[in-house]
Amino acid sequence: MHRFKTWPVRSALSLFIAYGVPYVYQSAQAQTTQPSPAADDAAGNDGKQVLITGSRIPRASKEGPTSVTVITGEDIEKQGYRNVYDALNAQTQNTGMTQGADFGNTFTPAANTISLRGLGPNHTLILVNGRRVADYPVAYDGSVNFVNLANIPSALVDRIEILNGGASAVYGSDAIAGVVNVILKKKAEGFDLNIKAGGTQDGGGSNQRIQFTGGGGSGKLSGVFGIELSRTQPIWSRQRDFMSSASSDGTAPTRIAGRLNADSGDYIDPGAGCAQVGKLFSSSVVKTGDPYCASGKAQPSYWTTMTQNESKNLFGSLTYQLTPTTEVFSDLMLGFNSTQNNTRGPNWTSEGGGNSYFFNQNTGANESWSRRIAPEEIGGATRYNKKWDDVAGNWTVGVRGDIPATSSWKYEAAYNISAYTSKQTTPLLLANVDSFFLGPRLGYNSDGVAIYAPDPNRLYQPLTPDQFNSIAGEATTRNKSWTQTLSLSANGELFNLPAGPVRLAAVTEFGNQGFSNTPDPQINQGVFYNNSDAEGASGSRKRYALGTELNIPLLKQLVATVAGRYDDYNFAGRSDGKFTYNTGLEFRPAKTLLFRGNYATSFRAPDMNYIYSTTTRGYYSSTTDYYRCAQTGQALAGCSFNNYSPGANYIQTGSKDLKPENSKSWSYGVVWSPTSNFDVSADFWRIQIDNLVTNLDPDIILHNEANCRAGQLDINSPTCVDALARVIRNPPNAVFQPNAIQDILVNPINAAQERTSGLDFSGKWRIKGGSVGDFVLKANYTKVLSHHYRQFAADPDQDLLNSLTNPDWGSKVNASVTWLSGPWTSTVQVTRYGSLPSADQTRRISPFALVNLSAGYQINSRASVSLIVNNVFNSVKQDNTAGWPYYPVGNYNPYGRMGWLEFNYHFGS
Repeated sequence: MHRFKTWPVRSALSLFIAYGVPYVYQSAQAQTTQPSPAADDAAGNDGKQVLITGSRIPRASKEGPTSVTVITGEDIEKQGYRNVYDALNAQTQNTGMTQGADFGNTFTPAANTISLRGLGPNHTLILVNGRRVADYPVAYDGSVNFVNLANIPSALVDRIEILNGGASAVYGSDAIAGVVNVILKKKAEGFDLNIKAGGTQDGGGSNQRIQFTGGGGSGKLSGVFGIELSRTQPIWSRQRDFMSSASSDGTAPTRIAGRLNADSGDYIDPGAGCAQVGKLFSSSVVKTGDPYCASGKAQPSYWTTMTQNESKNLFGSLTYQLTPTTEVFSDLMLGFNSTQNNTRGPNWTSEGGGNSYFFNQNTGANESWSRRIAPEEIGGATRYNKKWDDVAGNWTVGVRGDIPATSSWKYEAAYNISAYTSKQTTPLLLANVDSFFLGPRLGYNSDGVAIYAPDPNRLYQPLTPDQFNSIAGEATTRNKSWTQTLSLSANGELFNLPAGPVRLAAVTEFGNQGFSNTPDPQINQGVFYNNSDAEGASGSRKRYALGTELNIPLLKQLVATVAGRYDDYNFAGRSDGKFTYNTGLEFRPAKTLLFRGNYATSFRAPDMNYIYSTTTRGYYSSTTDYYRCAQTGQALAGCSFNNYSPGANYIQTGSKDLKPENSKSWSYGVVWSPTSNFDVSADFWRIQIDNLVTNLDPDIILHNEANCRAGQLDINSPTCVDALARVIRNPPNAVFQPNAIQDILVNPINAAQERTSGLDFSGKWRIKGGSVGDFVLKANYTKVLSHHYRQFAADPDQDLLNSLTNPDWGSKVNASVTWLSGPWTSTVQVTRYGSLPSADQTRRISPFALVNLSAGYQINSRASVSLIVNNVFNSVKQDNTAGWPYYPVGNYNPYGRMGWLEFNYHFGS
């Protein structure tokens, strides 16, 4: 109640700072001081003031107390990036591995995101034109909320700015690892048509894109628009020789039909059964010595390593000049995306919704039957594709201009609403599949085991597509998210100091956001095979914020920045408020030299998915049971419990008692720019997060559990006590699958701490080559110096940087050389990734480099053509230490060499 009563006071205070302060200090201003020459020189922009991400105060210098990386729209094309996500994913600050659209088994295969500093996608704030956009409506990895970068069209991108540090004092929650601000074009004259088409050398992945953009003005009205249409065909695992078979490394092929005597643990000889299904999976089915029918092509036949996508993106922006000092503006962005992927085909195990075995009345034994259904039986692998149909929208309207009776103060009032809907269609086997293979259920015996009298020939008889359609259906899940914000901001000069004017910016924001996940009602009606009940989830929260920022020239060579912000979140019957601040210093002992430092506190409100998630029962797409592999003495690469699919069951719950995360970060560095053609910078950074909210990764839980049971970790430590309680297994003397995982219990917690530190280096050198042309050399390098995690306060620190279970890179390098000569331009881009843990987590695999090439020719003043080749040397990083798919999924892709032709034509002025 106390918080509610103080709301009008805070609102009045915010309005006073935004509008009253300019009038109070206006009389104290005797003169207007221009930016210092040193600032102009450092910026290289002739003193023109611009707004740089990380500050709400326009400044003449592009370099501030925290480093900012800028990617222009031209860079996206020249350096071979396919889209905004590709450009961000390649940046050296993005050292974290993420489960993107081409990851395969993931909750969000229709979306892409990044992980700055390896702190996860939910710790990077994503803005479009400086404003928040709606989260993707399905949680990343089933846990955290994030923004989908695959939905931002590249056609209208003016530039992307990445603030390399915490900024909650300026932008509020989420800005812990950094801020990405995608800035769209505000002006255009005439019209541009861009056509781009290409594909891969080794097959699959063909793609086409058409962009049409333009703009202009008439009188007081001006506008910009853009349309982008694109289509990408999938790449299937079977189209890459090195991963076209899951048994090419000598491991046992995947079982596709088998009868197991659950009493003895031995497989029953299929006789001529394997010959009956021998032509399935491209005629690769064989009889193994166990004995059962198997194929090395069972998994590759269904796995897409590049998703299929069709997208339509539209953008429009209008500005109307009401008066010489006031304008009304509005912009609208719409995206329509259809995505398909495939990670496994239909797979049946008898009584899969129960104990996975039955009593065979004909043999008098408990048996477990299993069958994988081949593409030939269903009319092609695409019949079992998962589909996503997404619609995203973002609309802003506002007014901005000069505050009357002041000489330097400007204001902006804006309303922004952003929404995202996603319809997911998943093919599933129907509940009648048991009777299809086993015949009618005859009842239950005294042990509660289902009784059947099946015909074994049914198991080995290939299906027709019509038969498959009789046992398969589709479930449709509908998800949506939204956010809306009303903001009021102002900035200007307060008063003059001997070194220059003190500038202030103030902002107040009011907003709310929400989401809902609605599962198909058929799931709870028992329509599908082996599906647990599904509960929908939804929730919303309100927030308001008040922030101020000061830019203070202490000396001609020394400028201080101070910012503070209070945010209050109301959700789930509670209110959480947090004040954050940051301070920065810029010292220029010479026009060509800048020393800078920054200290920032940040925070993050708990993800709404963590708060509002209901009790959810389901199963993972795949699971590795490290304990059973160790128990049977099998190496991970050949272990039958490695990456088995479908994976283990889970029970996931949310928590409304989570505390906000708190963070503090430091950075300091130097920038040297002796000429406008050369500059280098070096920055040290450190980020620490306390009360980290995390939903423990099931793979980490299982890895910890195995190490605890093996004595590699202290079984009495908090981590071991927690891991052992989360993994529910069959008893060791179970009739079927002793020690198998029954359920993994997952819920979010406030972990003790995560912290990381590192170095960023960057440089740019433009060389005038006379008759041979000009050269532009660029390089960026990030080195992670430390990365530690502690789950519970009493636990020892975990060294994630050197851990063999952490898939993030410890270093990353980007370097490019651009040549410009008359109508010709060419760029060679090299990205080098540091070492990674091997898939079996026993050693590190070597660093890896990729080379991209682009060449362009300006045909005339209106037309140009370009050739772009990614992965020039057709390199694929392979790792077969843990079996198929033989490459580090998520860190690299197996596409090989890709190429495009691009044509651009300009119409009008």
